[in-house]
Amino acid sequence: MPGDLLLGVDIGTYSAKGVLCGPDGNVLAEATIEHGLSLPRPGWAEHDAETIWWGEFVALTRELLGQRFSGEDIGGIAVSAIGACVLPVDVQGRPLRQGILYGIDTRASEEIAWLNEHFGEAPMFDLGGMALTSQAIGPKILWLKRHEPEVYAAARMFLGSSSYMVYRLTGEHVMDYHTASYYNPLFDLRNLRWAPQFAGPIVALERLPRLLWSDEIAGVVNPAAAAETGLRVGTPVTAGTVDAAAEAVSVGVVAPGDMMVMYGTTMFFIHVTGDPVPDPRMWATAFALPGRYSIDGGMSTTGALTRWFRDNLGGVELAAEAAGGPNAYEALAEAAATIAPGADGLICLPYFAGERTPLNDPDARGVYAGLTLSHTKAHLYRASLEGTAYGVRHNLETMTAMGAPPTRLVAVGGGAKNPLWLQIVSDVSGLPQDVPERTIGASYGDAFMAGLATGIVSSPDALHRDWVTLAMQLQPNPALRPLYDDYYAIYRNLYESAKNDLHALARLGAGRVNAL
Repeated sequence: MPGDLLLGVDIGTYSAKGVLCGPDGNVLAEATIEHGLSLPRPGWAEHDAETIWWGEFVALTRELLGQRFSGEDIGGIAVSAIGACVLPVDVQGRPLRQGILYGIDTRASEEIAWLNEHFGEAPMFDLGGMALTSQAIGPKILWLKRHEPEVYAAARMFLGSSSYMVYRLTGEHVMDYHTASYYNPLFDLRNLRWAPQFAGPIVALERLPRLLWSDEIAGVVNPAAAAETGLRVGTPVTAGTVDAAAEAVSVGVVAPGDMMVMYGTTMFFIHVTGDPVPDPRMWATAFALPGRYSIDGGMSTTGALTRWFRDNLGGVELAAEAAGGPNAYEALAEAAATIAPGADGLICLPYFAGERTPLNDPDARGVYAGLTLSHTKAHLYRASLEGTAYGVRHNLETMTAMGAPPTRLVAVGGGAKNPLWLQIVSDVSGLPQDVPERTIGASYGDAFMAGLATGIVSSPDALHRDWVTLAMQLQPNPALRPLYDDYYAIYRNLYESAKNDLHALARLGAGRVNAL
């Protein structure tokens, strides 16, 4: 008889994590692997699917099983990964190139412009509930057709990141509805199916995977995957999903009005709704679980900005950490906490890799404005954290203007371990944030969905009963609201007034002519 343990694995932008859980959510084993991000050209972001997506799934599974467990103990498996991505595979399921990543990859701007001109923005928006942005996968498939025609012609199927892992485990070509929502203009949001209206110039629909909910079984572990991973042949595997959706589930963001604020390499938002709420500034998607939709959004550089800051300006802190001192991020945050709110007249536009929602501007660029000789590294770091908080507020205000104000914020992700960052976001937005006791991440939500799919977890109610508890609710400081209102107004105006010049700098930086 198979066991009742649940395996969840998530592949992120810079690291991968796996957990092994009991039916009650008790974590029995955890494992993490760090990896790099390939940036072949400005505006491109890629992963090697074989070594990172599948290779790290295998390594994590082997480590989690270790000496204590065997494949016979596992009753269900679920995976998630960065999304939405696209990976062309041949008739044998072999990757034909590196996987093209989500909205931080902005290579398909010309394809977006062509599709908008050819079909019109409004009809595509009506079908998929989203305007075409760098997050959209349809234009990236068209980019492959135009720029890598040999790869495009050889592709039997275009998979996502979690879809590729499910394929390697089961041999099945499947994709969950949440991931498919980002394959616009190829997905019908209201009827939850691939749609032919705009597919002609992009791809034949039979080259896209079969669609399922994330808590549905896609197939079972095949002999080849069992030999690589140590899993039992026949173990059920779910359809998988995007990491952000799995992370939302992991902290109980499943009811309409709940909103996850994911402090990761990028900032990601999932606001669960009962019905689609399309708006061109945000992303309307099907949620991971049946009967739910979501308003999603994302900022391109949040954790990536703090990492850039540490790696390029935090040499002293990194050296101290290497010598046995405090963590470099903690040291930078401690110094920033000594700086007054507003960083003494300093503002950061955190658009270091363009910006996603609600600007949807891949050519936006980062700015530190208001610098004086009195400002220090600590000022710059505080301004960086405040800049991301202004971006969070911009997204929240946009959702409210859409008629769907979030009623509960839940903070998750690696950045949620930074109390200064959390407090700044609450102070800038004026909203409290629930902080879960355990913020293990998307892999924990994967394990729960594996339990639902297999029946090992008896009902969705078990999520709040057994799996998720809150450590605290962080409250904003109302005395800071007037000050941050003033800074936020400047933040919004600064982008609008500098936008044309930022776009010109983006063109110059990419070597494009006629920048001015």
